[in-house]
Amino acid sequence: MRKILHKKLKLTYIKTTVFIMFGYLFLYGEVRTFERTGENYFHISLNGQEIGTVAEPEEAEDLLIEARKRLVQEDTELVLIEADMSYNGEEVLWGVVDDSETLISRMQTVLAESEKETMHRSYTVKVNEYMVNLRNIEEAKELLQAAVDKYDAENKFEVVLHQNTEREFSVLMADIISSKEQEAEKEEVIFPEAGIHSGITEAIEQAEPEVEKGFEDYELGILEMRFPQEVEIVETYLPESRLTSLEQAVEELTKEQETVTTYEVVAGDTLSEIAIKVNIPMETIVEMNETLDSVNSTIRVGDELIITVPEPELTVSRLEESYIEEIYDADIIYIDNDNWYTNQTVVRQQPSAGFRKIIAMDTYENDKLVSREIIKEEVVMEAVPKIVERGTRIPPTYIKPISGGRQSSGFGKRTQPTKGASTYHKGVDWATPTGTAVFASCGGTVAKAGWGSGYGYVVYINHEDGRQTRYAHLSKVLVKVGQKVRQGEKIALSGNTGVSTGPHLHFEILINGVQVNPLKYLK
Repeated sequence: MRKILHKKLKLTYIKTTVFIMFGYLFLYGEVRTFERTGENYFHISLNGQEIGTVAEPEEAEDLLIEARKRLVQEDTELVLIEADMSYNGEEVLWGVVDDSETLISRMQTVLAESEKETMHRSYTVKVNEYMVNLRNIEEAKELLQAAVDKYDAENKFEVVLHQNTEREFSVLMADIISSKEQEAEKEEVIFPEAGIHSGITEAIEQAEPEVEKGFEDYELGILEMRFPQEVEIVETYLPESRLTSLEQAVEELTKEQETVTTYEVVAGDTLSEIAIKVNIPMETIVEMNETLDSVNSTIRVGDELIITVPEPELTVSRLEESYIEEIYDADIIYIDNDNWYTNQTVVRQQPSAGFRKIIAMDTYENDKLVSREIIKEEVVMEAVPKIVERGTRIPPTYIKPISGGRQSSGFGKRTQPTKGASTYHKGVDWATPTGTAVFASCGGTVAKAGWGSGYGYVVYINHEDGRQTRYAHLSKVLVKVGQKVRQGEKIALSGNTGVSTGPHLHFEILINGVQVNPLKYLK
């Protein structure tokens, strides 16, 4: 009897447990029966965290998409979220799967914890190779407007953005328009028929005789502004770390940077005048140009010198009309003489400055005046031009008269090397073994060839530019007086004759009969 009662109590306990379990499942989950088809019941994990159970993996994928969508639906930015979902399947006859909303909610929680980086909608402004990323289109426009306002004190010009229809992707271009152009565009929209009247007005104006404008009739100030470079604005998505503040972007875009460029030498230029023009010390110009040995180096018309100029990343070009009263110089008048060398000039008439009033149309790139066109001029006092006669022939060049050799004495003051020698050296000495070939430094006519007292055996050569070269302490002379020699032609052998302390070549260059430092003229 007791055994039967125990069995009934046990059966009642089992039934009650099953009933309670099923009740719980019906309240908080979904009970399903499954067929034996292999893995038919899946535990899912997201980023290493267990989420719940589903009957099919595809169902979990769809729920993940929905969870991501809900997570970012209220955010206009592009959010990068790490989402690594895994499945652990098993075969069951029946089981409980979690409802969709529960799984989506759990997924949202895990995804929010795994959010890696937010990609903000932003705009990249590109000028040549320079690019800057800003938060919105308004900042991009403000950046370009700041570059314009730097030169537009009257706020007459505004930056406008428009679509570039020639580009495959969405790209905005930037232009500058004046307030007058804006008003004209508005009037054209409101009164489209005005085109007929404007045509009639134009015809009447053309029929009227043209009257010369007075100085007071000109519209002074900036007439036009533009960006000579192509300015592009592209929409993109970028992380916060890649965005630049508007203040920093304005400084970067408008601050002057040192830019390498070239300067072409024009007639009348000297190195000192060029230094003043480009605002760079002469010594710095010499350092930047290998063709210049010193601040005394010769420069010629057409030479190109490397210089640096301060320029901002973005160039603003403007056309400006100005009234100017100025003292001016007339252009130099040159008279070419084909019998003279290019280093020979004579001033035939001294200049005198004049005074005038002008209306000038100036073109600027940033602060640099690029060109000036005088559209009206009233000369109060005429300028007298400077008249210069100049040679057109290329002057001869001078080369070192020996190959090799060690410079043993320079030009100028020195300690007397031996009795009878001068304390002021009038040439350059190169120590070299006796018998070394001596060449003509420049082509010319032999003026002396033979013994020269303290110089020992010598050769003097007169040159077409009026200069003379002298070669002394020779061991053998190979030319005669009156003989024509070419530059580089062998004229003698070095030696140790005359007042000399050892085998060497003494070399001089004379201009107007006076010795000069040969090293300044050798190429």
